[in-house]
Amino acid sequence: MSSLILSGLILSLALFTIGVIGVVIKRDALSVLMSIELMLNAANLTILSAAKKWGEVDGAILILFVITVAAAEAGVGLAIFIHLFRFKGNINLDKQTLLCEGESAERIYE
Repeated sequence: MSSLILSGLILSLALFTIGVIGVVIKRDALSVLMSIELMLNAANLTILSAAKKWGEVDGAILILFVITVAAAEAGVGLAIFIHLFRFKGNINLDKQTLLCEGESAERIYE
């Protein structure tokens, strides 16, 4: 394995680890969204390293699909965060109880 591919995989592992730690530890919704994006970019780097090793062009096409999904996920996530901020006043994930059992929509949006 060449040093370029190995360094790409090590960097990808480091980025993915930082992303997982960010998702587990952070409570701010924007930080969690950025951590998920970091994990997707780490997956892209892994796919790119594998495509470079085997000399395939399919890896670049797969990366374009992953980037498209990441952009759509970011757009939907930001729309949800804006909605939560308008109705609840914050986007702290610990304080969001919208999916808890026993609460009605009328009580949440009061």
